[in-house]
Amino acid sequence: MRKQLEKVYDPKQVEDRTYQFWLDGGYFHAEVNPDKKPFTIVIPPPNVTGQLHMGHALDETLQDILIRWKRMQGYEALWMPGTDHAAIATEAKVVAALKEEGLTKEGLGREKFLERAWEWKEKYEGRIVSQLKKLGSSCDWERQRFTMDEGCSKAVQEVFLKLYDKGLIYRGERIINWCPHCKTSLSDAEVEYQEKAGSFWHIKYPLADGSGFLEVATTRPETMLGDTAVAVHPDDERYKALVGKNLILPLVDKEIPIVADEYVEMDFGTGVVKITPAHDPNDFEVGLRHNLPVINIFTEDAHIAEGWGKYSGMDRMEARRAIVADLEAGGYLLSTEDYSHNVGECYRCGETVEPRVSKQWFVKMEPLAKPAIDAVRQGETKFIPERFDKIYYHWLENIRDWCISRQIWWGHRIPAWYCDGCGEMIVAAEAPASCPHCGGSHFTQDPDTLDTWFSSALWPFSTLGWPDKTPELDYFYPTDVLVTGYDIIFFWVVRMMFSGLEHMGKAPFHTVLIHGLVRDAQGRKMSKSLGNGIDPLEIIDEYGADALRFMLATGNSPGNDMRFSEEKVKASRNFANKIWNATRFILMNLSEEITAPGLPDALEIEDRWVLTKYNNLVKEVTDNLEKYELGLAVQKLYDFIWDILCDWYIELTKTRIQAGGDTARDAQKVLVTVMTGTLKLLHPFMPFITEEIWQALPNDCESIMVAPWPVYDEALNFAEEERDFERVMAVIKAVRIRRAEMNVPPSKKASLHIETKFGPVFERCAAFMQRLASASQVEVAPEQNIEGAVQVITDSARVFIPMDELIDKEKELARLEKEKAGCEKEIKSFEGKLANENFVAKAPAHVVEAERAKLQKLRERYEKILESIAAMK
Repeated sequence: MRKQLEKVYDPKQVEDRTYQFWLDGGYFHAEVNPDKKPFTIVIPPPNVTGQLHMGHALDETLQDILIRWKRMQGYEALWMPGTDHAAIATEAKVVAALKEEGLTKEGLGREKFLERAWEWKEKYEGRIVSQLKKLGSSCDWERQRFTMDEGCSKAVQEVFLKLYDKGLIYRGERIINWCPHCKTSLSDAEVEYQEKAGSFWHIKYPLADGSGFLEVATTRPETMLGDTAVAVHPDDERYKALVGKNLILPLVDKEIPIVADEYVEMDFGTGVVKITPAHDPNDFEVGLRHNLPVINIFTEDAHIAEGWGKYSGMDRMEARRAIVADLEAGGYLLSTEDYSHNVGECYRCGETVEPRVSKQWFVKMEPLAKPAIDAVRQGETKFIPERFDKIYYHWLENIRDWCISRQIWWGHRIPAWYCDGCGEMIVAAEAPASCPHCGGSHFTQDPDTLDTWFSSALWPFSTLGWPDKTPELDYFYPTDVLVTGYDIIFFWVVRMMFSGLEHMGKAPFHTVLIHGLVRDAQGRKMSKSLGNGIDPLEIIDEYGADALRFMLATGNSPGNDMRFSEEKVKASRNFANKIWNATRFILMNLSEEITAPGLPDALEIEDRWVLTKYNNLVKEVTDNLEKYELGLAVQKLYDFIWDILCDWYIELTKTRIQAGGDTARDAQKVLVTVMTGTLKLLHPFMPFITEEIWQALPNDCESIMVAPWPVYDEALNFAEEERDFERVMAVIKAVRIRRAEMNVPPSKKASLHIETKFGPVFERCAAFMQRLASASQVEVAPEQNIEGAVQVITDSARVFIPMDELIDKEKELARLEKEKAGCEKEIKSFEGKLANENFVAKAPAHVVEAERAKLQKLRERYEKILESIAAMK
């Protein structure tokens, strides 16, 4: 007995059961298979800090569409899942949770704190995985990874040791970004810049010999305590004679030199710049060139350090106010002006970042950046859209050495050991047995951990078993497509590129598909502060995962932001219901003889029309997916299913099905074949409902997930019948529109008298027109002239409807006059375009020819309108 579908589609009754069916079937699992081509996507691992948001839902939906499509195309498709330890972010969450219990990180100690962090990871990783499953993500869960699991940790250590041995990792005192709240260093990529209102303070720095002063402008007067020089440009005639002399540093009352350096811009401000090497990256470089002292005036939490008198212990903003007041009282403050400038903030907590000289671990970036630039320039990896390669190039071409050490406990520990006896540093996987310098046997490991992106950078190959030479690594690497948002190109994409090239000799993926942000209905970024974030799970609970996925794919264009709207989700749910109801109609009228998709020997004109449309859909959807135009593909599917299949073809088959016999079976066979084929095309976008329907319809595969992807078939291209049938459809549509304009109900039948040179086609389709155009009878002839009839005109026919008793003749004449004016306007526009010599000369010949054909059709229509007006009069 054939399975029948429930009256109403209920995602809650279908989705969990279907997902378990896929898991039990092992359909998500990929193996090394020499008989198949591999296709690999690694998931951008979600952080174990909480739960998925709408951006994740978009990211995972796009990846799942691609992986399901490629699986159906016959590839050995691996979607590698996993999660990221998210060092700073997770540590902050665990610290906050401890605080609620009245505990502190330091009070627990490192070992106990890490136990709590691992507990956090287990809880939230489980939550994230269940959310990914709710969305329908067909990840290979048998291969799930975590950036701090044993294998990934081994890869991290191997990379550190290799880069250190090559001289690409070093430890030294450099200016770094410091977060006073997280109390850790940050890489340049972890600093976000916000434009903020501030001030420019113009300060008098007196010359030590009493001969005058220099005017210095600064946005950060509190850092002047750490000034060790003032700089001018060597070519600046105003100050050439002063280079080498000393100034008195206001409030501190010590002498500092005037140096000449090309870093200074002569035409900006006064052309005089204070140099604070410990608290500004550019000043640090100037300090190195001129051998200036480096004086750190801040504590780790951005308070003034001891030794600065009344300012010691003050927060930096408090110190700023006090110093400005003292400068004014001492006669040093010349003026203050408003000034708007970019201020760096920690990407995790939003605290203003403090540039600070600190001893840290760094990766030398220049030798690693060049191959990564070349890989994109030479086409080994391409960005979609291409415009995003500019961000990539800009970041790599201007990159500074990467600060990889973090002063936190949650993360990969740096494999460096310090001898307790003499302080000698040894970089090794494990503590050495003895110190090579003093022979001591007691060592302390470096307390710092690695930047979270250090391990994420290895994700495409560490997850496949590297540094071991595994069969998976050989088969699935390089991966194929990376799907990610434009906001982490420099965080993650850049680092995976140079890491893959350095350690594997190949770029980690051939395509980077960039998507935008999901914004709210008003176009605002979703954020906690605005309270406009939307939980994907709540949407799934109410409307189903397919409705959310379809909405996220609809209108999606690579690289562009999109707006979330609940109305669009409702429309997607309605679309799911439309497919469900259409299938129920097919099943309720389906002969038990039909057990698999397959076409009948005899095809009617409407069958050939729908098969041609379906065949073209297969070609276009596949082409769109090949170009990563997922939004276009899904729109074409929507239009075909809603309009062509449901609103037209199913309606067209009803008369045949009611007639029974061979004609009914033939219609049913076409319906099943087109519906099952269309479900395959739709499956990557709406996996749950397509699987449920697939199991009810006659099919040829145990799961739609592993059914073969449809391919274009030239034998199903009936272009001439398609054109013929669309002439008939045009008449039906035009008649329906005219009747609606005149408020004639469908129950009111009227005869149609059709004048056309395509008589045989219209006669063949007379039954359709009777039913679908509310006709009492249909008469077709080369010429017609019915007195007092309403006329409907298409490009292939003129239809007379004798309805004098149903319409107002004057209104009908007015409508025809309006149609005539519109037609005249269009003709004039086309004539103007074709009279333009530039257009005719420069446009491709087929474009010009198409415009001429449109003009000819308009002229034919115009003549028929004139005839209709004359007939009415």
